[in-house]
Amino acid sequence: HVDHGKTTLLDKIRGTAVVKKEAGEMTQHVGASLVPVSVIEKLAEPLKKIIPFKLEIPGLLFIDTPGHELFSNLRKRGGSVADIAILVIDINEGIMPQTVECIEILKSRNVPFVVAANKIDKIAGWKPYYDKPILFSLKNQNPQTIKRFESEIYKLIGQLSNYGIDSDLFNRIRDFTKTTPVIPVSAKTGEGLPELLAVIAGITQ
Repeated sequence: HVDHGKTTLLDKIRGTAVVKKEAGEMTQHVGASLVPVSVIEKLAEPLKKIIPFKLEIPGLLFIDTPGHELFSNLRKRGGSVADIAILVIDINEGIMPQTVECIEILKSRNVPFVVAANKIDKIAGWKPYYDKPILFSLKNQNPQTIKRFESEIYKLIGQLSNYGIDSDLFNRIRDFTKTTPVIPVSAKTGEGLPELLAVIAGITQ
């Protein structure tokens, strides 16, 4: 959906990746960015203590698709070329008409996807920890903020189930082939990016 933060999220991944990469490691194309595995591993490094993982894929090619409903046809084409998709949803607004349309495209083409529950920094009382794993940020929020966060997450999980999607918070999932992971992120602060990249890379692999 427009303004839910797709391009901002991609820009944040790109920007953080550019900072973390070695010279000449990242290629950009029109509407697409190749993030090599070395960069993903650097970004997801803080997670290794919690989730040990070894990546064998060469990297991820991100294709940005526009959110406006006029671009429906382009999204349909994008949905068919993708191995995996990130459905970006504003955690504070929930599922919108274009979100529903995207869900239908992904389901009709059997494209696996993860949900990036964006804009967690807008939750009342949220204390940002820039570029940190979401698990770290959550540990350091006050109880009222955690309560608000959980309420928004479970509202979103409930909305997704109305569209036949069995989803849960990524760290509560045992079988990623059966349950769609919801990863809380902030495209603004970079929180949750390590988990988002690690989960996408893991599922892709």
